[in-house]
Amino acid sequence: MILDKIVEDKKIRLAEHKKNIDAVQMRRMAEEAMDRKYAANTFYDNLKKPGISIIGEFKQASPSLGKIDSRIDLAERIRAYSDSVDAISCLTEEDHFLGNTGYLKEIRTQTTLPILRKDFMIDPYQFYEAKAIGADAVLLIAAILDDVQMKDFYQLARSLELDVLVETHDEKEIERALKFDPRIIGVNNRNLNDFSISLETTGRLRKEVPKDKIFVAESGIMSDADVAYLKRVGADGFLIGRALMEAADPRLLARRWKQENL
Repeated sequence: MILDKIVEDKKIRLAEHKKNIDAVQMRRMAEEAMDRKYAANTFYDNLKKPGISIIGEFKQASPSLGKIDSRIDLAERIRAYSDSVDAISCLTEEDHFLGNTGYLKEIRTQTTLPILRKDFMIDPYQFYEAKAIGADAVLLIAAILDDVQMKDFYQLARSLELDVLVETHDEKEIERALKFDPRIIGVNNRNLNDFSISLETTGRLRKEVPKDKIFVAESGIMSDADVAYLKRVGADGFLIGRALMEAADPRLLARRWKQENL
């Protein structure tokens, strides 16, 4: 499965990162960052406010799509996102999504929106690194973590004042996630085995998530019809990558999709 390959490659990259900045120094950098405030509001607060929330993603590529054809540069994109979405997701995985921490640091200088570090988080080092580079939130993927890791990483993130989007794919993963009472749960509509997309995954799993949680639909959101369906089944927010990355004007697209009468 491609997910196993990504995790194995991540372990190799982590070893390289730790050679450049060791764990003790990275933790010190994270602690120093605790006194800094970059975003106007927290990731959680921006998703919690009334109406549909959109997390606009910046990514260069993905295993399923290959390299993404972005029509505007990073600076123009962040200006558009700052005017229209509620948070920004930045891919920092190097080998399969062509991301890096440098992109997140650059985005941090250009916006006061909260930033989600989207990566394959498997080591405490990455959470300290996320805090040090200016992230406001991190992604926890249930499919690559056991119950102890999920709980421990969640608590570590919160101790660093990072919000957490817990990504799930099925009923069992939601059941596991709810054991440590996260505030934000996402459902990835992409099948991890064959990378097919089914928005009905969000519809099916909505009933499994308590209404006091923020419920985010991820992947496969490409059209007005997709957005209308996900609103109808009860999603509180959307994490949108490809559609916004390929849009000539992501500002207009995001604003349209947030309209209540779509």
